[in-house]
Amino acid sequence: MHLAAHFPGVNATTVWADPRSRSQIDFSSFVHLARTAERGRFDFFFLAEGLRLREHNGRVHDLDVVGRPESLTVLNALAAVTERLGLAATVNATFNEPYELARRLATLDHLSAGRAAWNVVTSSDAFTGENFRRGGYLDRADRYTRAAEFVATARELWDSWTPDGESRPFAHEGGQFTISGEFTVPRSPQGHPVVIQAGDSGEGREFAASAADIIFTRHGTLEAGRDFYADVKARLAAYGRKPDDLKIMPGVTVVVGDTDAQAQEQAYEIRRQQVSPQNAILAAEQLWGTDLSAYDPDGPLPAIDPVVGSGLVKGRVLHGDPFAVVARWRAIAEAKGLSLRQTVIETTTRQSFIGSPRTVAAELTAFVEERAADGFILVPHLTPGGLDDFVDRVVPLLQESGAFRSEYSGSTLRSHLGLAEPVWKG
Repeated sequence: MHLAAHFPGVNATTVWADPRSRSQIDFSSFVHLARTAERGRFDFFFLAEGLRLREHNGRVHDLDVVGRPESLTVLNALAAVTERLGLAATVNATFNEPYELARRLATLDHLSAGRAAWNVVTSSDAFTGENFRRGGYLDRADRYTRAAEFVATARELWDSWTPDGESRPFAHEGGQFTISGEFTVPRSPQGHPVVIQAGDSGEGREFAASAADIIFTRHGTLEAGRDFYADVKARLAAYGRKPDDLKIMPGVTVVVGDTDAQAQEQAYEIRRQQVSPQNAILAAEQLWGTDLSAYDPDGPLPAIDPVVGSGLVKGRVLHGDPFAVVARWRAIAEAKGLSLRQTVIETTTRQSFIGSPRTVAAELTAFVEERAADGFILVPHLTPGGLDDFVDRVVPLLQESGAFRSEYSGSTLRSHLGLAEPVWKG
């Protein structure tokens, strides 16, 4: 089993009202979570990215975090206070250039002695693009085209130094980039930084099968996880890759209690805190695309149709056809007698593992054994102590059963993941 830690503090899914909650910017918060993950022998520490503050009805959305540091800067600092933990940065392939980003990632890989990873994300969002010189120039249909060439070009740059330390000129000419010159950073201890990709769409799955080492996804059930796992692994052969060349790691939440019943009570309260009345209305307005401030979050769902492309909520990604999602919400609400807020809670929850330490350990193990995942990226609800219970109470049981490592066997992130060093293609 592979385990990773996602740093919380990105949005309202972090329970800021909890007295144990701390800063999402202070370096001590990053250090606490990273060292906890390393103490638990996790594979890597994962940072998300936000290139613009989200807006709601023309104003910065004040239920989100206002302020998020740049990922690679934080991870370079964490390289100095950790020894084995992988360090994964989410960096956008739409608003960066291959030479500059490849250099920054290679630098982190050297500073950390081979522990760097890049979570490749894309954007066709003109709202975010306004922060950049080229603005929202990229059509949605082109985002994976650019990303695929971006990753390939970065790998050409990393391969422009031989394993023996000799620098060679590079030249790349393609539909997205035409660059040539000499790369300034020698080949790193693990050859290339590990590449992560997040996405469940057909395009995302194909991109991961062709270019990624890890795919970060989400599953609602064991059955859905198995279907996704089988589909993505089956795509690898077309690219000359083996099933173990790509690790599938869904983002999950974990709530640990002394008993299963106590954990269920804790999880319910956490979800009520995450989906406040205001957040319930926000989630509905994102879906319906219209002002719903007059609606009671503890009342029924709106009986109106969605307004597509209204721009009421900016900076958030809506997954799926709004009409289909609204229909699904209405069916769930009617079948279970749920209010609007209860429906949001019911439909927006990540895959969760809830129970006593032994129950959680058994369920995580079952997901891996039944080929629904190769491991998990844990998304805590508290900054920075949200992993403490899991590392102290669940990890020892996973180690005892042989489902998870007791010690690191290597020093690089590729060694943690069981990934071979890339063959040099000079």
